[in-house]
Amino acid sequence: MSWKPTLTPGLDVRTLPLSVMQGFVLSRVDGATDVAALAQVTGLTRERVTELLSELVTAGALQAGPAASAPNARSGAEPTVANDEDALEVSDDPEDPAVEQSTVSHRQRYETEHRQKPENERVMLAQHMNDPSPLCFDPLPRVIDALLDNPHFALQHARLVATHHRNPVGLEALVSRAQFAADLGVRRALLRNPQLPAGLYRRLWTTRRMHEQHLVIINRDVPEQTRRTAKEVLRARFVSGPSEEKVELIVKTEGRCLVSLSGVALDSKSTALLCGRSYTSTLFVQNLARWSATPPQLITHLLRQDVVKRSPMLRTLFERHPNTPKG
Repeated sequence: MSWKPTLTPGLDVRTLPLSVMQGFVLSRVDGATDVAALAQVTGLTRERVTELLSELVTAGALQAGPAASAPNARSGAEPTVANDEDALEVSDDPEDPAVEQSTVSHRQRYETEHRQKPENERVMLAQHMNDPSPLCFDPLPRVIDALLDNPHFALQHARLVATHHRNPVGLEALVSRAQFAADLGVRRALLRNPQLPAGLYRRLWTTRRMHEQHLVIINRDVPEQTRRTAKEVLRARFVSGPSEEKVELIVKTEGRCLVSLSGVALDSKSTALLCGRSYTSTLFVQNLARWSATPPQLITHLLRQDVVKRSPMLRTLFERHPNTPKG
């Protein structure tokens, strides 16, 4: 019998240091959905879902079951907060070959069977087809509106529209449906879509953690205009967001995020949190030394670190920093 993962009774999963992908799969666990169905609703391969479930069992988030009773090679250690590679799966997960082949087939059907039909006929078909997949490639927003009223239109169709539709009006219509706007596969596809409107990106991503926004900025699969919008969103959120998130962003990226934050000041609580840490990474300290907004208190703390004391290059960088205390 196929395993249906179940949450550990009485556990507050918010207390666990889960990665982005672990948290995503866990959010789909309801005790009634088996592994195969979880793979379908998450858009991941069954092997990847099984691997993540095994990690969640090891973390104590799920009760042990046949598909996850023994941790695999990647889950031998306690899971940690997602690193760059984990979170990039949100937007860089490669297409499953079977899904890609199916997509090609749907596109061919649209080109050969539907493209030449009158607009009104395509709208009618979009509302009533049992398998509306081919019409997900239609360029007209009217057709996309009609698809959204089709009772057979599901997540896999929403992902096709998010990936291939090139009219911002149609994309806005798609995301107006909450169940599609919340889907990871839809959001991942929208990030890659060159017609994603800046306003729509802001609605979907402004409340995301700063580290996730940084990953959009550095993702070369995301169009340049979307990465520019992501940078604007990150800078605005860095000004007003929680200090703990700012520190998480700086620490997890080893200061690489600071290139996108030139001219933005660091608040006193974030400074105090960073001053409460010890540092051994030359790259991290170097990035802070080259950031013009590094506060004097943090510079003083960094100058006491062994990694700086042993490095003439780092000491020289701090000597030239405008915020380095004199004397």
